[in-house]
Amino acid sequence: MKNADQTSLPGRRQFLQAATAGATAVALGGSARAGRSAADKIVLGIIGPGGMGMAHVTQLCERPDVAIAAVCDVDEQRLQTAADHVASKSNSKPRREKDLRKLLDDPSIDAVFIATPDHWHAPAAILALKAGKHVYVEKPCCHNIREGRMMADAVAQSGKLLQVGTQSRSTDFVREAIQRIHEGEIGEVLVAKAWNSQRRGNIGHTQPSDPPAYLDYDSWVGPAPLVPYRSNLLPGRWRWWYNFGCGDIGNDGVHDIDVAVWGLNVKSHPERMTCLGGKYFFDDDQQFPDTQYAVGEYAVEGSQKKKQMIFEQRDWSPYVQEGYENGAAYYGTTGCLIMGHTVGWKLFKERNKLAAERTGTADLPAHHTNFLDCIRGTQKQLNADIHAGLLGAGIVHLANISARTRSVLEFDASNEQITNHSEANALVGREYRKGHWAVPT
Repeated sequence: MKNADQTSLPGRRQFLQAATAGATAVALGGSARAGRSAADKIVLGIIGPGGMGMAHVTQLCERPDVAIAAVCDVDEQRLQTAADHVASKSNSKPRREKDLRKLLDDPSIDAVFIATPDHWHAPAAILALKAGKHVYVEKPCCHNIREGRMMADAVAQSGKLLQVGTQSRSTDFVREAIQRIHEGEIGEVLVAKAWNSQRRGNIGHTQPSDPPAYLDYDSWVGPAPLVPYRSNLLPGRWRWWYNFGCGDIGNDGVHDIDVAVWGLNVKSHPERMTCLGGKYFFDDDQQFPDTQYAVGEYAVEGSQKKKQMIFEQRDWSPYVQEGYENGAAYYGTTGCLIMGHTVGWKLFKERNKLAAERTGTADLPAHHTNFLDCIRGTQKQLNADIHAGLLGAGIVHLANISARTRSVLEFDASNEQITNHSEANALVGREYRKGHWAVPT
């Protein structure tokens, strides 16, 4: 197990060099399966087919270019539902596994989709990459900053592909908006803002209890510290607990953060971050803030200028802001663009003149297609590779660390260390269950 304050891991520049070499190998055929044509079906395994995982299963079962050979879950009910759905849409029943290692041992499986709780994202992805599988992993790609670096290293070392499940990166109307921004239609973008406003539910107060018979709770906890089961932990509510999730900023907020940092066109983590937040509304067991205001500041290479990224969250206020409930805004020197990444966008020029607009919805099938076509080699670039995933996840983790420690963080992006606060720097990584087979390395 690596300590949280370890500083010997490769920095971003070393990773980019390695990733470039790996990408070149993939482009030259490293991702292709010898002797098989681009028309052959890609064989998939699904790890965590509940919630978003079942959305993947449903969409993938409609595709003639893939075959789901196995599904894996520690929840017997979800496992059965997913297996039955796949069987109803194909000519064969998928294998049902509770241990993801058995799925990864199958040499016929080309790629895996990982839609587990956040604390399993990095461990499962790293194991899959080491097993020679391509990986599609849900957002946020990692539970903490240290795990994100481990994932990046595993991608570079394996030569396999990893797509992060931020599907806006493959959504046509979003891509057009970002292209317009990067081409200078609103001038130089100095500030981007993302917001997540909606009404969440109260999860109540509970005491430890026995898990349901259909759930292998010990396996569900996995490499995280083993804590007693509670009835307001599952399903889905694990997101609000430090050991397993990243709060709503890492759930819905990361989608908006992702497109915000994409438009801001930054290539690394912020050098400074602060976040005020807390539980202003809910009286329950949730550990993460229901209200957050985070600000990150980026250095601009070769310039004295800075760029700023802002994130706002109100989990009790389901009202539109600048026209969108959840969204991102880009403030340029000659205009601004306001976007709801699942709705559309409007571009304003001087004197608030509406210069362009477009509507649309998020395109999950397009994100699948990009991933699968890159495996085949018919597309050469993933739309949401590990580096893109780390930029959004980095904001999530630094904001949460700042809120927990009530501090302004100075961040060394090259070494991925918080330099001015030892308690905060300890949260760059995490503690694991001693000796567990899935502790990432």
